[in-house]
Amino acid sequence: MPHEINESDWKVLRRLHPVALERFCERVLTEIGSVKNDDARDFHERYLNIFKIVERHDREMARIFDDLKRSRALTMLAQMCSVGLLTENELSGFSPAGNTSFASKRR
Repeated sequence: MPHEINESDWKVLRRLHPVALERFCERVLTEIGSVKNDDARDFHERYLNIFKIVERHDREMARIFDDLKRSRALTMLAQMCSVGLLTENELSGFSPAGNTSFASKRR
């Protein structure tokens, strides 16, 4: 298995990176909104829960999205797929060789 993504797949990943990042952030903010609006808890408890959510997702965001470079591209793509940040339609934009390279990491 090649350790670097081919040029055409690299271009697709660079285009999809901000799309996946937006989806990730939307999910986190939705989760925060649920906690924020939980009237069964007091404000301090909600604040602490939100802080934990941000802390946890910040580490996950860094693991998935930081250091966008070709040598990490396949791992990054597999991580995006593993948390469902890319649609099947978006994944179809990768070459068959690119799909084969990370398909085993997707599940």
